[in-house]
Amino acid sequence: MMDNAKQDGAGRTGMMGWVDTRFPATKMWKEHLSEYYAPKNFNLWYYFGSLALLVLVMQILTGIWLTMHYKPDAEYAFASVEYIMREVPYGWLLRYMHSTGSSFFFIVVYLHMFRALMYGSYKSPRELLWVFGMLLYLALMAEAFFGYLLPWGQMSFWGAQVIISLFGALPFGIGEALALWIRGDFVVSDATLNRFFALHVVALPLALLGLVAAHIMALHEVGSNNPDGIEIKKTKNAQGVPVDGIPFHPYYTVKDLMGAAAFLFLFAFVVFFMPEMGGYFLEHDNFLPADPINTPLHIKPVWYFTPYYAILRAIPHKLTGVLAMGVAVMILFALPWIDRNPIKSIRYRSPLFMLLVFVFAFTFVVLGWLGMQPVTAALTELGLRLSELYFAFFLMLWVHSRDRSGAYMTMVFVVSAIVLLAIDGIRYDPGKAGLMMISALLPLVYFLFFLFAPVLSNLNQSKPVPERVTA
Repeated sequence: MMDNAKQDGAGRTGMMGWVDTRFPATKMWKEHLSEYYAPKNFNLWYYFGSLALLVLVMQILTGIWLTMHYKPDAEYAFASVEYIMREVPYGWLLRYMHSTGSSFFFIVVYLHMFRALMYGSYKSPRELLWVFGMLLYLALMAEAFFGYLLPWGQMSFWGAQVIISLFGALPFGIGEALALWIRGDFVVSDATLNRFFALHVVALPLALLGLVAAHIMALHEVGSNNPDGIEIKKTKNAQGVPVDGIPFHPYYTVKDLMGAAAFLFLFAFVVFFMPEMGGYFLEHDNFLPADPINTPLHIKPVWYFTPYYAILRAIPHKLTGVLAMGVAVMILFALPWIDRNPIKSIRYRSPLFMLLVFVFAFTFVVLGWLGMQPVTAALTELGLRLSELYFAFFLMLWVHSRDRSGAYMTMVFVVSAIVLLAIDGIRYDPGKAGLMMISALLPLVYFLFFLFAPVLSNLNQSKPVPERVTA
């Protein structure tokens, strides 16, 4: 027995040797922590993956305790939330941790995705890693949407009503059948609340945990990317260890603990001093019980959905808006195959690419702001133009994935101009002709600059990529 423990337990005896003969605990510890070699040049952008995992754990734990006192019943749901806030010991803290955690979850996920965009973490051999991450993003959005209805406040109720009704825009009776299936009734009701509760508390957390496991397994199979975008596995010493790698434990576990401490300090500050965040984290209308006959003046989703909501709202045709919103999310899955440039990191990509990425990030943020504003003609027009820039980003990525001639750029510009003119022709309104002409300058300047600047200057000139990672 002891010999087997020594052999199968990698030389360990006692309790760990006994465990290792029955479960690969030590093997997993080595493969995923102590002998998993990560690039030695990680920077601040590499905190957000571990922080996302930390927030997921917090959300699950606080969610479990909230579930003990919450009642998924249309008659008692709002009152049960008030009971948690006022009567349950530290219930207010659990509720604020959970509501703040949902917003912080999206903050760290968006920053994590932006880091992947900057450093090319979606490129070969990490395409499947990116796909798992995008599936996580979709599951997280679904989890947030289903949980949003549970407080049964005014904005929760009417937000769910509006979003579910969007599915009804799908043709051939598919939309109505799908909306009915999602609601479980002809209107948002007790059946909808119970259905959303089950999905939020059981189904989607299991999906999230499974996708997190797949994401981490895929990461550890291909190895972590780094700010230089260089594969450290290509340069190994005589022992087969990457020369530019260091063991994840203890080096990066200590680093991540320091990051987690700083994050929790900020998180606690928000929870204790500004849990509503001026109505962005907890909307003021949600402190009123749901009233099916009293519509809020301005219905809008939570801030982390508003970029896509702005795209939807900017397009006057309902079905086209729904499709555009869906494509705006799904096109991110194709990013590894759109951007075919062999250089991964923004450090060595051209100044044009740097500007393209930051304009895209700015566009996304402004779309989010627009989605929270009341509807006006000017803001709707701006939302449409920024939606065009959102999709144009992916076209520019594909165009600049390789060297193109001036004739090719001219062809892309002409085709893009025809498409934009066709869109404006379809939605033409004589009363808004002046506004449409002025706003058209935004995509016009965008396409002129990003298509012809490389032809007329060296803005698309990349830098030499070093063979090994830098400090």
